[in-house]
Amino acid sequence: MSAAPAQLAVGLVSHTNAGKTTLARTLLRRDIGEVGDRAHVTEVAERHVLIESPQRDVLSLWDTPGFGDSVRLYKRLLQSEQPVGWVLSQVWDRFLDRPFYSGQQALRSAREACDVILYVINASELPEEARYVDVELKILAWVGKPVILVLNQLGPARSQARTESELALWRAHLAGHSCIRGALSLDAFGRAWVQEDHLFAQLEAVLPAELQPAGARLRAAWRARNLDVFERSMGVLARQLTNLALDEESLQGTDVAAKLRGWVGNVATGRDRGSVELARAHDVMAQRLVEAARSAMDELITLHGLAGRTAADQLQQLARELTVERPADEHKAGLWGGLISGAAGGIAADLATGGLSFGAGALIGGVLGAMGALGAVSAYNMARGRENGRVRWSSDLLNARVATALLGYLAVAHFGRGRGEFVQGAVPDHWQAALAVIARYKPRLEEAWTIAHEQSNAAETERQLRRTLTELTREVLLTLYPDCAAALSGESNAELAERVPRPPL
Repeated sequence: MSAAPAQLAVGLVSHTNAGKTTLARTLLRRDIGEVGDRAHVTEVAERHVLIESPQRDVLSLWDTPGFGDSVRLYKRLLQSEQPVGWVLSQVWDRFLDRPFYSGQQALRSAREACDVILYVINASELPEEARYVDVELKILAWVGKPVILVLNQLGPARSQARTESELALWRAHLAGHSCIRGALSLDAFGRAWVQEDHLFAQLEAVLPAELQPAGARLRAAWRARNLDVFERSMGVLARQLTNLALDEESLQGTDVAAKLRGWVGNVATGRDRGSVELARAHDVMAQRLVEAARSAMDELITLHGLAGRTAADQLQQLARELTVERPADEHKAGLWGGLISGAAGGIAADLATGGLSFGAGALIGGVLGAMGALGAVSAYNMARGRENGRVRWSSDLLNARVATALLGYLAVAHFGRGRGEFVQGAVPDHWQAALAVIARYKPRLEEAWTIAHEQSNAAETERQLRRTLTELTREVLLTLYPDCAAALSGESNAELAERVPRPPL
């Protein structure tokens, strides 16, 4: 029996306007129902398929009308077991107080159809202020199904430690209600997909014993789907960065040495001695970089079941949030300062090496913007060896783009569909702190840039970057969510499916 497929159902229940439908949209990755900042937006219980396993198990999600007058509702439900109460509910309430009647019907449906209740709490309220919660949990005790508390509407993204602290307050406040069998934080606006695994783990744990194998299969299916999106997202980022590393623009009309002399003369004297072609190449490459970043973000948005497209100002805002702090290379820093001040002394020795890389100077103690950094000549190398010369992005710029790309991924991976079309918000400080692990991956990134610059090998560059980005991003997510290792299991989708017993045909 444990291998037989099963039909499971969970009910989303809460006080009115606590964000049930918003959370449902985020979990379902599609728009359902109606959302709004008013009471009783959802008027009838609606069933939606949340996930199906390869073994034909199905988990359904019921979105129900919110509780309004909870005390009155509790009394009516108790009365409905008696003849007079039944008449009041089915006749009086049905025709004269439709929202009140809908709430009763939703709870009866939950009692009959659901295996587990997800009780959604508005976490913006303090436990002692939300006086309706106590009576609503009495109502859920009447329903008679195990209840999992879900903290929603947590506000701006915060560290996991702070979130766990809030959850502990609610657990302590509601400890007297025996129907509560689990609790977790899952904000409809800003949860990370790795946190969803906690929901499935708790669902599996509170199911009746005979249904737990099906719960395990559904959890494996959910995890496999999320891991597939994660792996494909890393492919998107690797492809974007590979194209960026290989991108170059030829300088037309004269040899590179003359272009360099003209460039230096222009900086030192303010006279134009041939820098127009260099500026043209820079502008062309800058435009390609912005379009590539926009395209990658749009792919991530689609992969994560979100709506909307990335605007250029969102890309700029995302990059401006990345503050880079590291020791400067003294030679390059001095050279950068000299160029900015118009003093060209000391540049000849660097020109003799055959190339320029001022990327470090663009990053010293400042903020890298998707557009701002592009306006600096330090963002690219000049290479000799061809008749007309060429320019390409420096490894410093490419390393910075890795950090910016990961910020973009984190923004998309945390954005809930219930929030509406994707909009880039402020980057939390703890995300920036987590990105510090990038420094340990710099040798591997430099190896990828070398493959691109010296071998022009796109396939090998992309393979190297995909492996590195996958490991790097896993570590960033584990830094942010240390207890989500299970959701980031290194098992492939096939391995996950293989571990779960299949029912006989």
